[in-house]
Amino acid sequence: MSLKNVKAAVVTLGCKVNQYESDAMFDMLTDAGAEIVSPKEGADIYIVNTCSVTNIAERKSRQMLHRAKKLNPDTVVAAVGCYAQVGKEELKKDPLIDLIIGNNKKKDLIPILEKYFEGHRRDAEVLDLSSGSEYEALHVRHLNEHTRAYIKVQDGCNQFCSYCIIPYARGRVRSRDMEDVLSEIRGLAQNGCREFVITGIHVCSYGTDLDGDKGLIDLLEEIGKVGGVDRIRLGSLEPGIITEDFVKRLQSIEQFCPHFHLSLQSGCDATLKRMNRKYTTDEIREKAEILRKAYEDPALTTDIIVGFPGETEEEFEATRKFLEEIGLYEMHVFKYSKRAGTRAAVMEDQVNDQEKARRSAVLIAMNEEHKNAFENRQIGTRRKVLIEEKLRNSSGNFYVGHTKEYVKVAVESEEPLENQIVEVELTGITGEGYVAGNV
Repeated sequence: MSLKNVKAAVVTLGCKVNQYESDAMFDMLTDAGAEIVSPKEGADIYIVNTCSVTNIAERKSRQMLHRAKKLNPDTVVAAVGCYAQVGKEELKKDPLIDLIIGNNKKKDLIPILEKYFEGHRRDAEVLDLSSGSEYEALHVRHLNEHTRAYIKVQDGCNQFCSYCIIPYARGRVRSRDMEDVLSEIRGLAQNGCREFVITGIHVCSYGTDLDGDKGLIDLLEEIGKVGGVDRIRLGSLEPGIITEDFVKRLQSIEQFCPHFHLSLQSGCDATLKRMNRKYTTDEIREKAEILRKAYEDPALTTDIIVGFPGETEEEFEATRKFLEEIGLYEMHVFKYSKRAGTRAAVMEDQVNDQEKARRSAVLIAMNEEHKNAFENRQIGTRRKVLIEEKLRNSSGNFYVGHTKEYVKVAVESEEPLENQIVEVELTGITGEGYVAGNV
């Protein structure tokens, strides 16, 4: 059956990789003749690109899947992605879910849907990703938001951190062909995209599974040669990839944004060891110093888990002191959440919820101080801002965008500024999540 004029909605949960894959599914559905509608409408097809990083993420995925049937009891509900991959048996028992499409099967979305409409039989399309899988060829040609594009260049992870289910949901490291990446970026740049965020499940592993010796830095250098690419940003970095040579080559890429999201998780060596992270706090300190020598006040951000099993008050205090010392721009603080199927879920000395909440509050307060300090250092400087949208529900003509360091800036202008890079003098902190600026 053709999908022409069928109404389809796509909901995305989880990471930037999921966002890229949803963008690719939008293109597939549009090419098949489907009409893309808001998830708030009662669509004929309701696709939820699920997340499985924590039990809470899985619960949110189930809630979104069930919400679809409430909007339209006759809709075809498809669970796609990570939770579909690792939670297949659980989802198969749920009568509200019609299709289960795992990772490395999203590229077959259209024939799977067409097959369902022909026979109306519930089905699960899930591959074993434990070994030998190829990179799933997905492509994005059009974006609703033209300013910034997330570009997936790699899938899978070989790290097996003790708290993480992702190697089981995504399989082993698989890299995308470099020319395929560059071709997609050329097309999006021609369609008006200005900034490209290079992302993957473990993006630092890019190229390790390919023939030859080309890695992430080689890919970034090639992207920098593509006409129309004004900015290049990295989604996340493991500390191990940051060397003097790597950073020196980054400096030669004019479009590269000095915004480094370092996936730390803890500032205590004992906790990092239980997490099966592959670095120490001394190495993190060294990598931060390399970046700060290379760039003037780069934006260093991170993720931190509090209340990991066995984290004593002394270990948390070591993390707090370390984070105070290295002074990052922003920290995303997460309370540890058990994920069934991981080693950490069955570790002894689980931390109670009240203690997790207390520790989280301590670091969130520190984050506010560090964020304000970083942004205050920007006041009085001139920065180039990529304007993304007009600020809604404001009394004036305010436009919002980001500096290369990913500082969010609001400027007032009588002229439309969307998707333009403008030089702005930063004048003050608004208290509303923006730094104020004058064009």
